[in-house]
Amino acid sequence: MARGEGLTWRMETMPLTPPFGPELVVTSDERQVLESFLDFYRRIVVTKLHDVSDADAKRRLVPSETTLAGLLRHLAVVERNWFQHHLAGRPTPPGDADGGWSVEHTSMAELLDDYSRECARSRETAAGYALDDTGSHEQMGAVSLRWIYVHMIDETARHAGHIDILRELTDGSTGVW
Repeated sequence: MARGEGLTWRMETMPLTPPFGPELVVTSDERQVLESFLDFYRRIVVTKLHDVSDADAKRRLVPSETTLAGLLRHLAVVERNWFQHHLAGRPTPPGDADGGWSVEHTSMAELLDDYSRECARSRETAAGYALDDTGSHEQMGAVSLRWIYVHMIDETARHAGHIDILRELTDGSTGVW
């Protein structure tokens, strides 16, 4: 399947010009605000990476092993971990044990598809829960969907910033999109 073929993601319908997703919900309820901010950063990740070559995505540009491809795979693993495992109680796939940083044999098209699918699954899973509903975390105990949303906004925004910097180092591309 070609990248994005046959899949529809809410993040693709978010506007690319101001006002952006979060600006459209300034008087909405808490859940709409949380979902909008998370989808906004998810969209930034996808848009910043959609045209990066496999070679550029796997290039190490900083002293650590952080790469564009590694960040994208990590974000897909984080989506699975928090929404599928911790919230919904589903088992963690064995391939996610490394936190998602291993990308040697994976193309950017596959990584983008996986991330977009996981975002859609996360949305679908979260829709079945109220913000006060809880899942379970091995060290923290009960975690609410509200907390998961805030954590995922933080995680996705932080890594979107990393992606922005690495993308600029790769080809000079700057800006949100």
